[in-house]
Formats: sequence, C-alpha cells, structure tokens
Amino acid sequence: MRVLAHRSFHPRAGESNGQRGHEVSESECRKENYMRERLSGNEAIATAMRQINPDVFAMFPITPSTEIPQFFAQYVADGKVDTEFICVESEHSSLSACVGAEAAGCRAVTATSSAGLSYMNEVLYVAASSRLPVVLAVACRALTGPININHDYSDSMAERDSGFIQLYGENNQEVYDNYLMAHRIAEHPDVRLPLMVCEDGFITSHALENIELEDDAAVKKFVGEYHPENYLLKEENPLAVGPYGISNYYMEARVAQATAMKNAKKVILDVAADFEKTFGRKYGFFEEYRMEDADVAMVIIGSSAGTAKAAVDELRDAGVKAGLIKLRVFRPFPAEEIAEALKGCKAVAVMDKSEGFSAHGGPLFAEVSGALINVADHPKMIDIVYGLGGRDFTVKQAKSVYERLGKIVSTGEVGPVYIHMGQREKEEK
Repeated sequence: MRVLAHRSFHPRAGESNGQRGHEVSESECRKENYMRERLSGNEAIATAMRQINPDVFAMFPITPSTEIPQFFAQYVADGKVDTEFICVESEHSSLSACVGAEAAGCRAVTATSSAGLSYMNEVLYVAASSRLPVVLAVACRALTGPININHDYSDSMAERDSGFIQLYGENNQEVYDNYLMAHRIAEHPDVRLPLMVCEDGFITSHALENIELEDDAAVKKFVGEYHPENYLLKEENPLAVGPYGISNYYMEARVAQATAMKNAKKVILDVAADFEKTFGRKYGFFEEYRMEDADVAMVIIGSSAGTAKAAVDELRDAGVKAGLIKLRVFRPFPAEEIAEALKGCKAVAVMDKSEGFSAHGGPLFAEVSGALINVADHPKMIDIVYGLGGRDFTVKQAKSVYERLGKIVSTGEVGPVYIHMGQREKEEK
C-alpha cells in the first residue's frame, strides 16, 4: 500500500529529521506562475490538499465541511492523487484513522465542523499529546443547542486547549494560503503538533471568490515531503505511541508539549517569511489595519474583519483614529505581540464570535485581556459577543462599537465590560 512507503526526498544541507520544506531563491519566485480561479473556501482547501497529495484522507461528512472530502473524492476517482481515501463511520473514527496513519509515518488529513469536531474531542487530545501533526480543516459552525448549521466559532473555540495549533482565515485566499503553510508548521521537528485550518462556515466555505491558485509543482516544492524521525513502521527503532503516562512521566510529557507550542511561534513566522518570498503574499500572527496612530481599536477574527475594515475606513474619513487587529493565529496565542500592537490605544473592543459562558466574556477576550495585564498604559477594554449562530454583523454595528469606545475615551467610564450585540429586542446601546 502506497501509504506505507516514503517518497524520495533530499533535504537541505544541515537539516535535521522531520518535515523539510524547500526555501526558494528570488530567481525561483513565481510572479506569473499562478492561475486566477473562482473557488469556494471548501474547494480551495480541497485543491491545496490535491496539490500536496497527502498519504491518507479519512472522511466523514458534516455540514458545512462536507464539500472538502466531496471534492477530494473526485480527485481520487480521477487519478489526480494517490491518497488512501478512507470512508469511516464517524468523526471520532476519522481522526482516529488519521492518528494511526500519522503514527505509522504518513501524512494524514481530514475535515469537519461543529458537532463533528466535538465528537473528535477525545482524539484531538490523543493526537496532540502523541505529537502527531495531523492537519484538520474546520469549517466553523455553531454548536448545538438549539441545533444551528450557521457560522460562529463555538466549535473551534471549545477545542482551544486541546493542543492543536489554530489558524483562521478572513477570506478564501487566506484559507488556501493557511493550508499551504499548515503541514510545514505542524511537521517541523521543533513543533510536531496537529493543526486546525479554520474557515467560516457558509461564509468562506461556500462563497465564491477570486483567488490566486499556485502552480502544483511550486506548492509541492514549498511544502516538501514528510519524513518523521520516529514512527511505528521503522524497524530499526521500535516504539510505542500513546502509552500510559504514570505520574513520574506525565507532567514532563505535558511540559514538552507546551514547549512545542511555544516553538510554533517562531516556526509560523519562518514559514510565513518563506511563503512571502515564494508566493508574494505576506502573513504574520495578525494583521494590523490602520493601527499606526489608533486611539480606539477592535480585535476580531475571520471574515467579520472585512466588515469592520469598511467601518474603520469610514471613521478615518470622518477624522476618527480607529484601527483594527485581525487575528490569524489563535494557538499559539501571540500575547507579547498583541500587547505591543495595542499598548498605544486608549480603548479596545474585543469581538467574540463565541459565547464562553464565563459570565465575564468570551475566549478571545480572556486571551487579549490576559496579554495586556502587565502593560504600563493599559487600554480600557470591553468584550462584545456577536454573530452567534450566523447572526449578521454590519458596518453600522461595527461603527457603533467604535462610537462606544470613543465615549469611553472621552468620559473615562467603561460601563458594562461584557455585552451581547445583535440580539432582537435587547440590543445593547
């Protein structure tokens, strides 16, 4: 079976075992060697998967991620990949199959959403603690209950402490680009952690957008092949995967896992720098939009950032010093960098598209406020939970958030720190 064999690969001089991407010289950088395509986010992810040609895809469908394995199944049927495509009986089984494949030394992928991600919960922790770099595409969707198939981040945020790296995309281009970088990040020998590529269900997952689709050969060269140092089928070095961790060893294993997540910060930036050199598009932990002299700022994730940017532009035209931070990397959380970006602001609104039920705010607010705790000139902060279950987020609403921040700056009074925005009848002003 092909998945048990490793493809030929020649690392750069001086590289250690593990995943080895190829740095590309300026002369090799493509300027014309790409295609303009109109793709949904789901098809963009499936296309990236096709270009990478993983060893194993373990599939179980759930809305709105179902199109990803659907597109990929067609690639398998057409002979465009030689991936082992496995249809299993549940999401728990799909990630379990990926864990087995990765433990055997293969590159494994899958996709899911909402309750499917929740059903994987046990295996998410197994994959992360076993240091198996599965790449999981998540079309983020509200969790039950009540039953809802539309977008928010309650599914991915519920798994924020599972040990997975989490990347979020604002649009289809960013979703595609995040996926191209995902394997190099996850498989790096200093990291070896699983990774979620998160898109917004039905917004980026199904909406068609023009994107730059890179040449297949260039993608393969950038991503490289996966050659883990240790795996179950390596005869000369037998090992166990997922052993029982007695008290004498459990904490050391967890500390090593935490260290790997810290290491991921540097790797994410290194891979992004090589991606920019290779394909011309620049990424970091987050995007700073008109933050150079901002007095009031918003921190937000995903497609809602486009709406908020339109509000920032209108406010700037009106003389308001508004700015925005669009977070791309939620795990590992870039605390020091966020603090540096926000330290000059007078008031900050954190936008949570997930309800944390802490009675004090959502998960993004907890992270951002924690990052700023030791900043000398701490901005005043509020948390706004919005967009739950697919509720619309408008430019007018975004401008109302900045209006409230302006009042906080002018009066010095914060008022309620944690509010909901957009619900019928009880809209907070």
